[in-house]
Amino acid sequence: MRVLLIASECAPIAKVGGLADVVGALPKALKSLRVNVSVALPFYEAIKIKKKKLELVKRNIPVVFNQQKENFNLWKTYLPNSKVPLFLIENNKYFSGKGVYVESDASSGGSEKEAARFLFLSVAGIEIGKLIKADILHCQDWHTAITPFLIKKQGDKIKTLLTIHNLGYQGIYPAKIVNKLLGTNLPGKKINCLKLGILNADFINTVSPSYALEILTPKYGFGLHRYLKKRKKHLVGILNGLDYDLFNPTTDSFLKKKYSWKNVRHKAINKAFLQKKCFKKVNQEIPILGIVSRLAEQKGIDLIKGIFSSLMKMNLQFILLGKGSPAYERFFQKVSKRFSQKCYVKIAFDEKLAHQIYGGADIFLMPSDFEPCGLGQQIAMKYGTVPVARAVGGIKDTVLPVIKQNKKKIKGTGFLFKRYKKEDLLKTIQKALSFYEKKELWKQIQINGMKQDFTWRKSAKKYKALYQKLLK
Repeated sequence: MRVLLIASECAPIAKVGGLADVVGALPKALKSLRVNVSVALPFYEAIKIKKKKLELVKRNIPVVFNQQKENFNLWKTYLPNSKVPLFLIENNKYFSGKGVYVESDASSGGSEKEAARFLFLSVAGIEIGKLIKADILHCQDWHTAITPFLIKKQGDKIKTLLTIHNLGYQGIYPAKIVNKLLGTNLPGKKINCLKLGILNADFINTVSPSYALEILTPKYGFGLHRYLKKRKKHLVGILNGLDYDLFNPTTDSFLKKKYSWKNVRHKAINKAFLQKKCFKKVNQEIPILGIVSRLAEQKGIDLIKGIFSSLMKMNLQFILLGKGSPAYERFFQKVSKRFSQKCYVKIAFDEKLAHQIYGGADIFLMPSDFEPCGLGQQIAMKYGTVPVARAVGGIKDTVLPVIKQNKKKIKGTGFLFKRYKKEDLLKTIQKALSFYEKKELWKQIQINGMKQDFTWRKSAKKYKALYQKLLK
């Protein structure tokens, strides 16, 4: 069984969001289960790999694209600390530029440049699949969702699995552009790549069981729920795992002091380091609320904006790391200047600081409107940083609500709220802060979270079973 994952991101080679973490970790777990798996990724201009680690597989591989013959060079390396082959597609015409995405918030903007980038990735991915004799093409999100349609159009026998990481981003482009680039004759004014993937993939999965059910409803289906209902028998939810090679406080080189659930007191050293870095002064009694997130509406940023003035009246510190919507960026830059003693904001993707926030913050905010899986809450719990989050999608599948059994014993790993209301978020933060004052109870919540098992192995077994089902 040969499986090729085709994706726009792969950690740590080219990362913007959680998609990269999945593509960087799942294949390693599959490899340990003896699945013959490899990954195909654009060789973006921003990717820096030493030449001695690269092997040229083939030069000038031809494809028909944009009404002419286009070529790409195929390079091979390996995912770090693994034996998983990583194929890099080199074509400066379509993969040049500083970043991974055309849009700053990583959404689908619908421009011809973006359409050309990811449609070329899909076309090239099929050629790589043929070259390595893949049995299954595992397509990741809207960027490569059109691949199953192209496979069927060409009459190829390669099986396809489409993983939906976020139904909110669909890859919608003018039909005129898509038909010109692919040489197709698709009807209508707009082409929805994700819709075509849903209708044509042999099997579809989402990244958590709850999200697989939610996307069948009008509220979370983003206009595609009717098509997903048609494919309900071929739709399943598999929870994303966590790569403990990358996210583990016992081995994390970004932390000031490594620690585990057995010596969670050492987390205080990381908190002091973070406070000094962001606020110059250290005070262990002041709780830190941390956010590491794309600044997008989906992530509940409006709720945080709505309660921000209330937060600034409370005895706490607020640290935000993220990048995305210019309007959100401007807001947080403005308030960070006004409340510099208790609010620190960095508008960027900063892997080192992200780990330091997970390691040093007390509470992790995740008030998402919808959340297909969410790695943030899983990482936070592993680092003993207690989530305050909305009970939706993958959050609901991973965070156990805190329940006080008696004065000395407590169950649960985080604090959840149901309604997407700023008042509910504020009340839940206040509830979490009341528990924070009870140090022994708080320590129990931290340890409960740190003991959770989010390894990829369980989920990888489910993917392997799905691949075997496809081949039958």
